[in-house]
Amino acid sequence: MTRKISAIAVPERCSWALSHPLATVYHDYEWGIPVHDDRHLFEMLLLEGAQAGLNWNTILMKREAYREAFHNFEARVISLYDGQDVRRLLGNSEIVRNRLKIMAAIQNAKAFLAVRKEFGSFDGYIWRFVGGHQRNNARKRARDVPATTPEAVTMSEDLRRRGFRFVGPTISYAFMQATGMVNDHLVSCFRYEECLRS
Repeated sequence: MTRKISAIAVPERCSWALSHPLATVYHDYEWGIPVHDDRHLFEMLLLEGAQAGLNWNTILMKREAYREAFHNFEARVISLYDGQDVRRLLGNSEIVRNRLKIMAAIQNAKAFLAVRKEFGSFDGYIWRFVGGHQRNNARKRARDVPATTPEAVTMSEDLRRRGFRFVGPTISYAFMQATGMVNDHLVSCFRYEECLRS
């Protein structure tokens, strides 16, 4: 007797999501969803900075180690890191051991706290750059997705003016995509409509 096997429909995804299993999970459950939690926003800001010059999958594979090494991205704790903490982090092979990026993380924690004090929350500050609501793009091809936008340039300039580091326009736009400030899922991707509704 011949058994008929029915085909399982596989949802269409943005092509980068197929590069690694962790990328698929990140794409399906996190990327493009609006984030308003200050701790999560700070985590993504530091991870995007750590990714500079590297593949995002490298950071995804080290993400849990980063959470452990950087006290679950508690900005107040990180802002107090001293030379001993820097040496500890430089000796941690589970994270990106780059002195400039580690020093930037500490500086960014201080700048983050200053912004929170001024605006009441980092969320209240950072979402101003998209008018307080998600920008929904309608890109059809991966090559249509830009590396940066005028809004990201403006955000980058303001962050740097406030003392943040590793927040150039490209990193800033990646942060905006990651935290759902913009929805850059391709229109053919099953997550596009879901992020619209979120």
